[in-house]
Amino acid sequence: MQVRRLIIRNFRGIAEGAVDFAGHTLLVGGNNIGKSTVCEALDLVLGPERVSRRPVVDEHDFHRGRYLDDEGKPVEIEIRAVLTGLSAEAEKRFFRHLRRWSEESRAFADEGDTGPEAGDAPGTVWALPVVFIGRYDPEEDDFVGNTFFDHPQETLDEESDTPEARLGAGRKLFAREHKRLCGFLFLRALRTGSRALSLQRGSLLDTVLRLPGNGLAEMWQDTLKRLRELDPAIGEIEQLKGISSELRTRMAQFVNLSPGDDATGFFASDLTREHLRDVVRLFISAEPSPYLLPFQRLGTGSLNLLVFALLTFIAELKDRQAVIFAMEEPEIALPPHTQRRVTRFVLSQMGQAIVTSHSPYVIEQFQPQQIVVLNRGEQGKLSGTPIELQGMKPKVFARERRQLAEAMLARAVLVVEGATEVAIFPAASSVMEQDLGPDAYSHFDIAGVTVFDAGGDGSTPQYGPFFAALGKQAFCFYDKPNSPLSEEAAAKLRSYTQVWESPEKGIEALLVKEIPESTLRRFLNAVKDRPDFPQVGTVADNLTEAEVRDLTRKVLEARKGSNYPYASLLISQCQSSDELPATVRDVLEVIHESLTPPTAPQPAEGTVTAEPAKAKDGSAAGV
Repeated sequence: MQVRRLIIRNFRGIAEGAVDFAGHTLLVGGNNIGKSTVCEALDLVLGPERVSRRPVVDEHDFHRGRYLDDEGKPVEIEIRAVLTGLSAEAEKRFFRHLRRWSEESRAFADEGDTGPEAGDAPGTVWALPVVFIGRYDPEEDDFVGNTFFDHPQETLDEESDTPEARLGAGRKLFAREHKRLCGFLFLRALRTGSRALSLQRGSLLDTVLRLPGNGLAEMWQDTLKRLRELDPAIGEIEQLKGISSELRTRMAQFVNLSPGDDATGFFASDLTREHLRDVVRLFISAEPSPYLLPFQRLGTGSLNLLVFALLTFIAELKDRQAVIFAMEEPEIALPPHTQRRVTRFVLSQMGQAIVTSHSPYVIEQFQPQQIVVLNRGEQGKLSGTPIELQGMKPKVFARERRQLAEAMLARAVLVVEGATEVAIFPAASSVMEQDLGPDAYSHFDIAGVTVFDAGGDGSTPQYGPFFAALGKQAFCFYDKPNSPLSEEAAAKLRSYTQVWESPEKGIEALLVKEIPESTLRRFLNAVKDRPDFPQVGTVADNLTEAEVRDLTRKVLEARKGSNYPYASLLISQCQSSDELPATVRDVLEVIHESLTPPTAPQPAEGTVTAEPAKAKDGSAAGV
């Protein structure tokens, strides 16, 4: 069973929106775009224990905190999930609530003008629609919520007019036992806390105990009996025994106690199931110490892996391929090799994995069709659909998946043609920051810009449509071509936010032409004694300007690429932004301007504005 579509209304930062899933799914997007909200919404509608919390939702779960409308009527949170890939058991059990779903149109086949025969069309499958509804109940002064089958919706009559039925508006309850058949598990980022491995209701250990049906009630009954009959009893400790005797003597003056020494006693707990759930803890000893510690005393990385290991155990008990496994940022406190191992295990063993991540080591494990980009407008409207390669060849994506993963995490991308350009732009950004100050200019690392190596002349156009589909600000800088660009290449270049064509053929020629002679001389004197300095000429003080520029070009061309730092060393010799190549400086300034939030112009002192000032448009022009 898999989640095919999620529709959200009035939940947290999302006023309304829909997310389409394609099997295993990686959710990408900027901070506060809604990735965690999507996971929490899935937990509300599918999590077996989530609706047992009280309150189910609160004021802050409603979009903008608005749980009553202007007329004082309750505003509802609605979270709808469409589940496909049902097992034979699920189809049999839920048959009355199923609808035919069209994979092509991403809609129910019986919607629109088509007749019943549309349900038998190619590409249609059985789907189970469910919905979570939450709202404020004025009569109880409390928030209520539950999950229901979203089909069929029947008319309420007097016999079925209960609070639960009114909440579902005639829908049947999608109960805990139904949710367990869906197999939804949720691993939160930095939110597992001490509850995850306790025995409290809904915890992971509690889930393990419930799954095999191995006599949970008898276990608690036997444990309580053992505690009561502990031999020797806790109360036999000498100090506690003396206190107990003194208490009996003094209390007997005011209270009619039972006869004998058993009128007072000490026990290891309250001798109730709920108290045991609160106090029983898993203890673990980790190398190099053999000493057992409560699990929450482990390091963050070990704790996350412990929780993950338990989740895989639950998945195995459920039949792994029947599990919908949602994970938030599995990379936290884990080294790269462990991130890859955890992600590969989930993708190979779970029926569906829904993952959010800020790690390229996690992101690169997903195929492009499994990546869903989330976007949210100013009015809280969310959208999320699987990306398409937009003409990029699959082998190119496979080859550049690490770079592409890093670019997906960036705030903006600068696509260039080679390793030399990859080196000079961050170096030039450092010069700009040092010269202008961090208040006037933000370095690439601070601004969230990544430089992407397209891999050679004429290779930059193919990435434009891909980054545009990601909703990413993407800029492009390429060398002056030997022949005019094809119409196809020009069209792809127009997908970028802005494009610069170098006025020179080759980055080395550009650097030599646009950097002042004095800077070039400092560079040559700084590198002439390096052991890898090429044998292309001799550095001398009496060289003419033309000779200096020619020698610099030869040095850069002889030592170009990622194996040598000569181009970035040249840029680092620039003592101010004015010494940088004008073309490079223009690229940096435009990108900085594009990423700087627009500011409203301040009115002159003593003036009164009739309306709010309009924001300055800081966006960059297209090609």
